[in-house]
Amino acid sequence: MPEAIHTGSAGLDAGFVGIPARDGELPGYRALPAAGAKFPVVLVIQEIFGVNGYIQDVCRRLARLGYFAIAPELYFRQGDPSKVKDWQELRDKIVSRVPDEQVMSDLDSSAAFAEASGRGDLSRLYATGFCWGGRMIWFYAAHSPQLKAAVAWYGRLSGEKNELHPKNPIDVVGELKCPVLGLYGGLDKGIPPDQVQAMQAKGAGIIVYPGADHAFHADYRPSYHPAAAEDGWKRMLAWFDSHF
Repeated sequence: MPEAIHTGSAGLDAGFVGIPARDGELPGYRALPAAGAKFPVVLVIQEIFGVNGYIQDVCRRLARLGYFAIAPELYFRQGDPSKVKDWQELRDKIVSRVPDEQVMSDLDSSAAFAEASGRGDLSRLYATGFCWGGRMIWFYAAHSPQLKAAVAWYGRLSGEKNELHPKNPIDVVGELKCPVLGLYGGLDKGIPPDQVQAMQAKGAGIIVYPGADHAFHADYRPSYHPAAAEDGWKRMLAWFDSHF
């Protein structure tokens, strides 16, 4: 197992918060510089395992670069992912029950929370998501007119549809309201090359790292690929910097 990266909170205002949502309080984690105001906002959309230590660290990394990073707990109505160790059980009992429409609303609420704090600047609103969150990036970019740019890390592109998940990312490429950069692994068996190519044929901007597998940015997992993770991170920051 790789040794997970740890970013300290010194000089940051970092911790858990309650976010006003349409049906109550949405828990989340946010990090931003301790001093100053009107920072660009980044919505950090969790991987399948929720707002774990890794996602919290991503928020702190962004905060150290001058962003107001916020990661809402998008499963909190359906269950606590930290209590489920098997990913298939997690998928079946919690994740599959989270409506896509609910996620869009919660991300809107998180952006509004950042603005209402007086320290977040929604004229510079960005989003990045990993794994499950990478899939949500495509939908949110088709949903939010406020979003300036987004980066999807190895989010699923196609799959079964149902009442809670009526569309796939490939269905909404033509509806994107902002530029989206996709970062994908060439060894990812869950997202085969034909799906990536189909997205690219529809105009989606996707970079594929041939030697990387799924979750190549997750530094606490065996799939971590340092070179791809570092390059993807640099590309993400450049993507945000070039869209404002």
